[in-house]
Amino acid sequence: MITPGPAFPTARAVTLGVLLAAATLALAVLALGIGAVRTPPGDVVQVILGRGDDLTRQLVIDLRAPRIVVAVLAGAMFAASGAVLQGVIRNPLASPDLIGVGAGAGLAATVFLLAWPGSPPGGLPWAALVGAWAGFGLVLLLSREWSGPRANALHPVRLALVGVAVAAALGAVQQLVLVRAPDGLGAALSFLTGSVYGADSARAARLVPWALVLLPAALLLSRTLDVLNLGEDLATSLGSRVNVARLLSLTVAVALAGAAVTGAGILGFVGLLAPHLARRLVGGRHARLLPISMLVGALLVLAADTLGRALLPPLEVPAGLFTTLVGAPYFLFLLRRTA
Repeated sequence: MITPGPAFPTARAVTLGVLLAAATLALAVLALGIGAVRTPPGDVVQVILGRGDDLTRQLVIDLRAPRIVVAVLAGAMFAASGAVLQGVIRNPLASPDLIGVGAGAGLAATVFLLAWPGSPPGGLPWAALVGAWAGFGLVLLLSREWSGPRANALHPVRLALVGVAVAAALGAVQQLVLVRAPDGLGAALSFLTGSVYGADSARAARLVPWALVLLPAALLLSRTLDVLNLGEDLATSLGSRVNVARLLSLTVAVALAGAAVTGAGILGFVGLLAPHLARRLVGGRHARLLPISMLVGALLVLAADTLGRALLPPLEVPAGLFTTLVGAPYFLFLLRRTA
């Protein structure tokens, strides 16, 4: 169970939000100049102000800016999804992978890449999105009670346990597919490790509408999530329709994670790390937790992608490898604390 934690003043959350936004903006300007061809920060600023030569403008605006937009939005969406899930399931270890979203998206993307290797790249995000919803639907189907006095009720503990089992099963099927059909493994593994490599204006344009709808929707769930965190009995006594609230919140969470996967692939542990860091900074009230989680997630993914580009140019290390290297030990730490 997630404990409420200390109450932090609103001014603290506002200050932290401003600082995180400023840090993200500063890192974005720095990232615009990083790549196989380095661009000094001064030239980047000149391009942003509408100056600079055409070659630099094309490099910064046409090639790198969409990638940064995708990284920021995907990080914010993964983080918001994780914060919503932790509020619904009342489990500090909850993340988008817990409800089959990541595993479903990964399996669908793998099948799509191996079955249609010459297909247009625009089809891959939609295949991943369909897989994310299918994975969530399977978890939802198997975790429900279909008879008895609590028929059709959503049980957070059962949802978490079924989610772990479904994710493991879908992961096993994915590995079987990769072993049986090795052609096209490079593209599949690049997507599965999580990367915004090759993100262009078209991919950014596909992700922006989802973000504009789903991120505000998550913020509107703040009060609902606070009530759900009180427990089913107390939430019901306060007049909350618990099952409806859970289903609505889970729908927003899976849509956020599924859409984020279409932009950046499977970025492991972002949905776990960002909400935990935000909760330590501003406490457990979702009106503060959600926006800070989004900013932390955006900064985390942007930092991972920037580091991946700067480490071994012109080679690029997928951002998902960095988030996993940080997230896996942190997950073990949380598991040890909650055991």
